[in-house]
Amino acid sequence: MSVVDVADAGGAVADRGRVYWLLSDCWNVVRRGLTHYQRQPINIAWQLGFPILSVLLYGYVFGSAMTVPGGGDYKDFLMPGMFVMTMAFGFINTATVVVYDSTKGVIDRFRSMPMAPSAVVAGRGITDLVVACAELGIMMLTAFAMGWRPEGGPGFVAAFGLLLWLRFSLIWLGVWLGLIAPNPEAAGGLFAVAFPLTMISSIFVAPQLMPDWLGFVAAWNPISSTAAAARDLFGTPVGDGDSWVEGHALLMAGVWPAVLTLIFLPLAVRRFQKLSR
Repeated sequence: MSVVDVADAGGAVADRGRVYWLLSDCWNVVRRGLTHYQRQPINIAWQLGFPILSVLLYGYVFGSAMTVPGGGDYKDFLMPGMFVMTMAFGFINTATVVVYDSTKGVIDRFRSMPMAPSAVVAGRGITDLVVACAELGIMMLTAFAMGWRPEGGPGFVAAFGLLLWLRFSLIWLGVWLGLIAPNPEAAGGLFAVAFPLTMISSIFVAPQLMPDWLGFVAAWNPISSTAAAARDLFGTPVGDGDSWVEGHALLMAGVWPAVLTLIFLPLAVRRFQKLSR
């Protein structure tokens, strides 16, 4: 065997070693995050509290007064939107956990260890996706109890995937905000930003029922595209509005999260790397 062959083989082993330790570091971060939820299940209950209360409030208190374009049951219109809201609000929890770890010295400990920065960020993302699956499962059980019945088959699976795709993209926004926020209180204040963003969307009311200028903003809200696409895939479609984005909700439900990921994933990794400088 020549010297070149030996060098190539050594490089391949080194590459495999780096990949192994990257995956190992990532798994350790995921296991740590899931252990916290296992020991403090009240955290998941707290995250689900507001969406479930909103379902009960809008579905039972205001539902009889709500209008759905083209007719239909308002609960069928509401439920996919509530799933989207649960995924959208998740970035606040991500930011809170990250800033808590940062202020308590956990991030500094990670930085002092021979860990890949991308493994720390990716581990946080995988943990949040696992929790998001649990949240969606609980929300869907609540919806079934209220009489919501979606169509099964590939459409159901695709809708579930789109909801997680939105959550995946917002994880990186949460990580980035958590790394730049000075304290957990500041991260908690993000609710004041998330709430109007979800309200000015098609989660609760169709944009075509809003004033023209507000309906335009709501239609182009990335959350609205996922909500409209989920309704179509769950078998509870609503008449499309006049705008291009409403007529291509399924396409934009894939594009908007991709754009958010391309923006905030590099920002999150770069911000973590700068902490050690």
